[in-house]
Amino acid sequence: MGIGKRKSSSEALISVLALTLAISVMNATMFNIVLPEIRREFGLSMAEVSWVTTSYLLVFAMGSVIYGKLADRYKLKILISIGFITFIVGSVIGMLSQVYGMLIFGRMLQAAGSAVIPAISGIIPVRYFPPKQRGRALGISMTGGAIGSAAGPAVAAMLVSIVHWRVLFCMPLLILLTLPFYYKYLHDERVGTAQMDWPGCGLLAGAVASLLLSITNPTALTLISFVLLLTCFIWRIRKAAAPFINPGVFKNVRYTLGLVIAFAATGIGYSLVFLTPTLLTQVHQLRLGLTGYVMVPAAIATALLSKFGGTMADRKGTSYLFHIAVSLFLFCFLLLSSFTGASPVWIALFLILGGVGQAFMSIALSKSISLTLPHEQSGVGMGILSMLNFMAGAIFASLYGTMVDLEAAKAWNPLIHDLSAYVFSNIYFMLMIMIAVVAALFISFFNKHYEKRRCCR
Repeated sequence: MGIGKRKSSSEALISVLALTLAISVMNATMFNIVLPEIRREFGLSMAEVSWVTTSYLLVFAMGSVIYGKLADRYKLKILISIGFITFIVGSVIGMLSQVYGMLIFGRMLQAAGSAVIPAISGIIPVRYFPPKQRGRALGISMTGGAIGSAAGPAVAAMLVSIVHWRVLFCMPLLILLTLPFYYKYLHDERVGTAQMDWPGCGLLAGAVASLLLSITNPTALTLISFVLLLTCFIWRIRKAAAPFINPGVFKNVRYTLGLVIAFAATGIGYSLVFLTPTLLTQVHQLRLGLTGYVMVPAAIATALLSKFGGTMADRKGTSYLFHIAVSLFLFCFLLLSSFTGASPVWIALFLILGGVGQAFMSIALSKSISLTLPHEQSGVGMGILSMLNFMAGAIFASLYGTMVDLEAAKAWNPLIHDLSAYVFSNIYFMLMIMIAVVAALFISFFNKHYEKRRCCR
């Protein structure tokens, strides 16, 4: 294949990937809007209903790295087909659910299929684009995710005001429209002989599930289970001939620290999509059908600016983009914490700062982490990043749900007089401090000179 034709195929492929991400993210974000309704219908606590999100993200996290490893052995076309079919089956089960357990099973099956999407979204930019163009490719795919974030709340708000929330399970059917394009534009796929360490995979999944149970329902049994499973997993990856995660990759100090920073930043940013619907219904007494519209402006702004952020990362460096992202994040959480009881119109404006900041930070961190990896470790390295990002969402969602259930009423802010707003104000204030810590770590270990050396290799 000629260079021009290869470049054209790469551009078309990243566009198809952006569309796929839009549909996938739309499916995920729609359910955040209806969590209060699901909570009411099944008579659940906030921590219990958070498993609609937590279970999805847990399977999503594990699935993304599993698909990433399978991509070293099987063609992406085959994996995408299997993933999409599983996604549709899970959607049908969820739509027909009448008990909470069946609903959770449907969401987990959805996640098992759709996890192929973050796997390929990490593989395609690294395999098909050189470092100097990688930021732009990440920005284009991020635009697709942002469009999904914009459409998800709006579609959910419209549908739940007309029909039952279970109809939201029908939306993933749209993802089948992208399958023929992957068969057209995925070329020169290499099929290797990499082995899958299923015992190691199971131990890691069990450890993460035990950790989440320890957060939502802390007992000695769940804590002991987490410690034992994590210990067994560490032993397994050190002794197995072909471990699920090669421990050697963590000897790269900048890569390991980058994972820690990305994990924290993703978890912090997840508060915007997870807590906002509950804030609007619980504090502002907003009808469920209207909460989605409050989140739409932020998602639209993110969709419009993500590609610009990716181009900025290529031209001026990831450190420059990261500083902008941190500034937007800090300002957003300061405003949310100070004016938690403000009009939903103001909340919508505050969320624009956070949404754009989160997108810019994700682009900056993804590119920075990719530059720490040698080419032969790029696949597994980016797969681990994808897995940890979704684990962060699952773990932090459980933490946020538990915090809301505890209803901590000790407020730092004298501007707030509504007792129901105290817990949200305190959470946002805590997250503002965490962002400052994350920024200090990034600035200390990911400087411009290091980035220039890596890009020029």
